[in-house]
Amino acid sequence: MGGSSGRRATNGWVFWEEGNQWVYLLGGGQPMGALPISDQVATTLSKVKTELSAPLLSSFFSLLSPLLFLLAPLLSPLLYAPLSSLLFSFLPSILCQQERRREYEANLQKAGLELETEDKSVRFLKTYFVKIHAPWEVLATYADVLKIKVPFKENDIPDIPMDWLFTPFRLPDHIMNPEPDYFTSPFNKGKIDFFLIDDKETFFPPSVRNRIVYYILARCPYHKTDREDKKGIKRLLNNGTYGSAFPLHDVRSYCPTSERFNLYTHWAQFFSFFKEQPLNLIRKYYGEKIGIYFAWLGFYTEMLFFAAVVGLICFLYGLFTFDDNVWSKEICSEEIGGNIIMCPLCDKKCGYWKLNSTCNSSWQSHMFDNVGTVFFAIFMGIWVTLFLEFWKRRQARLEYEWDLVDFEEEQQQLQLRPEYETKCTSRRLNRVTQVPEERVPPTDSCPLSTLPLPQISLIIACIIGVIAYRLAVYAAFASIMKDSPTNNIHMVGSLITPQLATSVTASCINFVIIMILNLMYERVAIWITDMEIPKTHLEYENKLTVKMFLFQFVNYYSSCFYVAFFKGKFVGHPGDYIYMFGWSKLRNEECDPGGCLIELTTQLVIVMSGKQVWGNVQEALVPWVMNRWGSRKARSHPESRYSRWEQDHDLQNFGHLGLFYEYLEMVIQFGFITLFVASFPLAPLLALLNNIIEVRVDAWKFTTQFRRPVASKAHSIGAWQEILNGVAVLSVVTNAFIVAFTSDMIPRLVYMYAYSNDLSMKGYINNSLSVFNISGFSKDNRPEDGESPEWFNSSVITTCRYRDYRYPSGHEKEYSHTMQFWHILAAKLAFIIIMEHVAFMVKFFVAWMIPDVPSEVKARIKRERYLIQEYLHNYEVFSPQKTFNMHTITHLFISPVLALRPLI
Repeated sequence: MGGSSGRRATNGWVFWEEGNQWVYLLGGGQPMGALPISDQVATTLSKVKTELSAPLLSSFFSLLSPLLFLLAPLLSPLLYAPLSSLLFSFLPSILCQQERRREYEANLQKAGLELETEDKSVRFLKTYFVKIHAPWEVLATYADVLKIKVPFKENDIPDIPMDWLFTPFRLPDHIMNPEPDYFTSPFNKGKIDFFLIDDKETFFPPSVRNRIVYYILARCPYHKTDREDKKGIKRLLNNGTYGSAFPLHDVRSYCPTSERFNLYTHWAQFFSFFKEQPLNLIRKYYGEKIGIYFAWLGFYTEMLFFAAVVGLICFLYGLFTFDDNVWSKEICSEEIGGNIIMCPLCDKKCGYWKLNSTCNSSWQSHMFDNVGTVFFAIFMGIWVTLFLEFWKRRQARLEYEWDLVDFEEEQQQLQLRPEYETKCTSRRLNRVTQVPEERVPPTDSCPLSTLPLPQISLIIACIIGVIAYRLAVYAAFASIMKDSPTNNIHMVGSLITPQLATSVTASCINFVIIMILNLMYERVAIWITDMEIPKTHLEYENKLTVKMFLFQFVNYYSSCFYVAFFKGKFVGHPGDYIYMFGWSKLRNEECDPGGCLIELTTQLVIVMSGKQVWGNVQEALVPWVMNRWGSRKARSHPESRYSRWEQDHDLQNFGHLGLFYEYLEMVIQFGFITLFVASFPLAPLLALLNNIIEVRVDAWKFTTQFRRPVASKAHSIGAWQEILNGVAVLSVVTNAFIVAFTSDMIPRLVYMYAYSNDLSMKGYINNSLSVFNISGFSKDNRPEDGESPEWFNSSVITTCRYRDYRYPSGHEKEYSHTMQFWHILAAKLAFIIIMEHVAFMVKFFVAWMIPDVPSEVKARIKRERYLIQEYLHNYEVFSPQKTFNMHTITHLFISPVLALRPLI
């Protein structure tokens, strides 16, 4: 891929400096071809450069020794020994790292790569770079080995024209489709004229060059012996021989006529939020793995639009049927709610209160607890199925368009992890290769089941702590507010009740705890996965994905599960209350007469919204601040001295788990909008607004704040697909239980059709409240003197009401459940069974009706395979170059220097 006039390369990592193009750097930090060498002792050793030879370093230390000896009388004895020991301890490691670099770079050159050490006069004596260029011969050889698919014929099956449908949202065609559509076949160096090669300089796209160079770096030895544990750039990064290794961005993000500029202009700008994403350009620049993430994120956001519209309609239905809410009118009525005296909600510090004091919360509850809630819960069960099924179709289309149909995990994903190889102390015969291979003894890997118990215990302890807070603080709020929120604390406002104040503050505290625990759970999940010693990078990522999601599932959703399924369910009744753990003084919480659904809504809004806002701020602000701080000194120098590779090195490293955290964030959000959506129909709308920002924030980070990541292939979203399927199934169950047990929908319907005289909701409130004789309160439950309101007269008021279905005092079944309670329970269980069966039948029917692979994609795949066979046959029969040099190819596969043996 050479060129004239000093033009060295036009490869995947294009880096311009004085007219030259380079692919990779070795040293302080560059795209995959560049390994930045971090000179960690430069300051201590008076900026001695690590490129110095071993004899020169030895001479330096030999001169330093007598100098220290002469200065010894002037130095404190406490400083002399540590200083001399510190200086001389660096010598062996420096010499060892230098030898590794020399051997490694020599083997890279033997593999065909071209290296050039940066001119040190332009550096600030901190980091040194080795620039790497991959010529055509190297690219062609490794494309053959990796079986990279390249074009051999233009695609002659036309797409269905739909541009007229999306004209306002489309980008220019040269941005959306930077390359023509071709039929492709695995590259074969021996049949080079079989493929459509117009220009060798641009035949392999940047992402392919990126992968090829990293493949060489990952397998090249750095030791004179051909030991498996002495190969690869990752080990050199781990032991500090190099500081970083990454591909170069092609140009600055603000330089026109470049792919990075097009991505920044048409993709990363927020005002392009209504435009579709240039997925083909993303794939070309960053590789398929990152491309598939943005394809999934974009499709998920598009599907959220339909859920958000239906959710908004259901919310507006609750808002517009405000005046038809008979039970809320009864609660707010002075004749009904004003004359119903309710029992204290906590021991001693809570007084008696009138039912109409919860008037506002009952109206608020109706906006989310109505018939539309049931409809929306069923709709979301269907929506999540459509989303997952149509994503499979979109994914199948991308697999074909991006040449991933016959995808096999890449060598770099299946390559053994260095951490695994260092633990291998025994050997076992491989059944496939019949070659003995090293393995980790079973006793060295810690089983999963024994590791997370302390962490799960900590999660449960935090949940219990938040519940205990809710129980303890409620009494304090109730004591301050008395029966009316405006009596003593006017600054709070008339809409705040003790229940709402407790719910809001507990949700905020719970959110803070969640954010703190997130920092710990990440380290715990990584530690557990490391203890299991996964064999390959792919296995490591899949194991970490499952563990991290389980931790976050409990962390984020536990408080919502408590409010939805436990609060108000196990409270006992006046005179026989149930306490936390049975022995504590913390009485279990009760729900408002209107139910606990409004509290679940509050919890969901605070945790979900807080996480999304905090996540976007953190994602946008942290990389920008760190980049500004890291490059503060370099930016003070003239632009001519602040080279492209230095600018890329000062960007943040994306890391091999970068996409993992992006997926995790979205999957947690997916759980919020599916598991508890029956309590908050506006959740999909919040998620939609967040994702519109999320797409552009992620795009901005990739194009301006992160180094260019190593391009890698992926045909799907991996383990996240199964997690989404599991959440989708669980969401049907949780929403059915929310409608049945958290909302008051079923008790209202049972009353209206079985107990109402005129099939109306009149009298429902009085029917749903049981009666308790005040004289039955024990000393521990009775309100203290001064806690009850002024209007309360114990000589006149002898009973109070509470939310339950129990027989009154004096009845032969005193305070036991009435028959209506069992009718309602049976109706709730019947509703759960019916809703689940209907939802699952619709789910499986829709999944069966929608093929995973579109018919036109199947046709294209069949035609491509047919053309490959036909063209190869014609090539073998009619091509003058029918001889195939198998000796050369075999040599490439067994060469100890290039180490091209495929891994099994």
